[in-house]
Amino acid sequence: MLFENVFQIEGKLATKNMARGTRVYGERLVTKDGTEYRMWNPYRSKLAAAIKNGLKEMPIKEGSKVLYLGAASGTTASHVADIVGAEGIVYCVEFAHRPMRDLVSVCEKRENMIPIFADARMPDRYWEVGKVDVVYEDVAQPDQVRILIENARLFLKKGGSAMIAIKSQSIDVTKEPEKVFDEAVKELQKAFAVEERIKLQPYDKDHLFVRVTKK
Repeated sequence: MLFENVFQIEGKLATKNMARGTRVYGERLVTKDGTEYRMWNPYRSKLAAAIKNGLKEMPIKEGSKVLYLGAASGTTASHVADIVGAEGIVYCVEFAHRPMRDLVSVCEKRENMIPIFADARMPDRYWEVGKVDVVYEDVAQPDQVRILIENARLFLKKGGSAMIAIKSQSIDVTKEPEKVFDEAVKELQKAFAVEERIKLQPYDKDHLFVRVTKK
């Protein structure tokens, strides 16, 4: 076990399948000692890529309450749901219609995933989420750092953790990725203690994964 409820099978990442027999994105299912696992593809999930590239601490644990911004069709969010288990909950925010339809189908098979059709730039629209242990963001917007800060201000417990996949091309295509990353981290430092910075190559180009703690 690499982290709580994150496993390594045949040298690859996996999580226990909360919805036995079902796939979310065509991933391989493997059964060991009567337990079914879903193989977790780092080329399809930035969190998996960060783990493969040396993430030192995983704040998402069994029983965690997680606010997931930019859940898309539920690829990574479903693995997060596997990790938090039946006692945890994953609030999945998505504002695009097509992936939201797919996300709802995934959530129907996992009682600990709650789909929220909303824009992460307007967190007051889903205030009923309440306080969470972790905020996870994978949003392709120029103001993605501000989005995380604002959501964390409203929902993240003091001392709670947040993780963000910073996409340099979404923020400013005219600047070198390293400059974009440095500026984004400086902005994050206004609200958080920055704990880890992880490049996501070869799984994702021009992405920086950052883990922070709320001050």
